[in-house]
Amino acid sequence: MPLTPATAEFDASPLRGRVVLITGGAQGIGRGVAQAVLGAGGSVMIGDLDAEAGRACLAEWQAGERAAFRRLDVSREASVRRWVEAAQACFGRLDGLVNNAGIADPHSGPLERLELAQWNRYLATNLTGAFLCSKHALPSLRQARGAVVHIASTRALQSEPDTEAYAASKGGLTALTHAMAVSAGPQVRVNAILPGWIATDAWRKPDARRRPKLSRRDHAQHPAGRVGTPEDIGTLAVWLLSDRAGFVTGQCFVADGGMTVKMQYA
Repeated sequence: MPLTPATAEFDASPLRGRVVLITGGAQGIGRGVAQAVLGAGGSVMIGDLDAEAGRACLAEWQAGERAAFRRLDVSREASVRRWVEAAQACFGRLDGLVNNAGIADPHSGPLERLELAQWNRYLATNLTGAFLCSKHALPSLRQARGAVVHIASTRALQSEPDTEAYAASKGGLTALTHAMAVSAGPQVRVNAILPGWIATDAWRKPDARRRPKLSRRDHAQHPAGRVGTPEDIGTLAVWLLSDRAGFVTGQCFVADGGMTVKMQYA
């Protein structure tokens, strides 16, 4: 027997037969992840507050029994419990969870005028929601030896003024990532993606969809030469959910076209 194994072929459908739950999966990055999972042969249960957007996804995807939608409020435990139970009833198994749902606008105003209720709203949606979904999905994910992917943000690492609530919630996700990886392993792997500037205008529900308004300067400031797309995040998520990332857990992957490594001078 040779010491070195034979060259392994890469599966064109690395998630075939797998079921992935995706929060905030009807628009934006979440939709990009869902479509990437479907393209990789998997099935998806998407959850979103916007029922119109969720139904539009199913109509446009035409994926049959491989795609389902249920309305979901990740900040409410009863809603999360019902959503996970619906996925189990629909598909009979759970192999992956992508915690993507969140308040998209990072600007909450000056800290000294930030209301506690607004601060709590950011944390309830962006951070507590990931905790609740993970809590209720973990028993099934352990059985399947599955994976969790948190969608954080490069704002966990760097900030603009007046974004404390958003930054704190996304920074919390990166800490939750390594804590869960240690607690849930070896049965479940847990990683995070930190997107940078992702243009989601064309990934909304049909009546809100539009072409992104991006200048040459917008693209050129990225070392990769362009602003990101939901497909970029979806591709990375598929790898992290697949067996090809079987030795990767507790890690945070920055996907920002190189912006966080580019030196900036005023």
